[in-house]
Amino acid sequence: MSKCEQCIVREFSSLKALTKDELLKLSDCKTSYTLKKGAVIFEEGENVNGIYCIKDGVCKLTKLSANGKDHIVKLVTKGELLGQRSMISDEPVNLSAVALNDMQVCFIPKAEVMGYFDKNNNFSMNVMKTMCGDLKEADVQTVNLAQKTVKERLAATLLYLYQSFGENDDKSLKIQLSREELASMIGTATESCIRLLSDFNKQELIALDGKKIILKDISSLKKIAN
Repeated sequence: MSKCEQCIVREFSSLKALTKDELLKLSDCKTSYTLKKGAVIFEEGENVNGIYCIKDGVCKLTKLSANGKDHIVKLVTKGELLGQRSMISDEPVNLSAVALNDMQVCFIPKAEVMGYFDKNNNFSMNVMKTMCGDLKEADVQTVNLAQKTVKERLAATLLYLYQSFGENDDKSLKIQLSREELASMIGTATESCIRLLSDFNKQELIALDGKKIILKDISSLKKIAN
């Protein structure tokens, strides 16, 4: 198992502020997991008591709505940390995390991480900056849900998936979401999402191949999104 100080993904998270000695200590107390697609990392309401560092793969963060459906709040990929907010607030997690594809994650116990808040100001500042960034994203998402049409939100989400996660060799989006998951991200019914995808397909903005989605006219999608 790789050591934390040799792990390149730490450079993309708050962990980059830790010293070599701190990273060596971290390596001794972390636990590494390999998770299959669909595996639950943690569930809403659970006491996590630490943070997860994503070494590889992508997971979805979901919130259970009043109607019993999961709403996808965010997609999280390698180099990012999960559970920072609940660890600091000392509360159960308010979102669930589920693997969208096969993942490698490392769990770091709370006792170890919280010790660095007192000893390493750069680390604590990085964590705070990350949480501020999450709040900013949440503000933008709230405004988009209130002010953008479903069509605009779908175009924006397809572009987000393309820009954030890239495409396969066949030009299809690398992150393959079900129609239900895509509907959840844009805040609409699955039937509405399917209908809009069909409209985009007819307008040759995208191409559909089973569950796969290929973006054909990115400039037009940008105009719709904005």
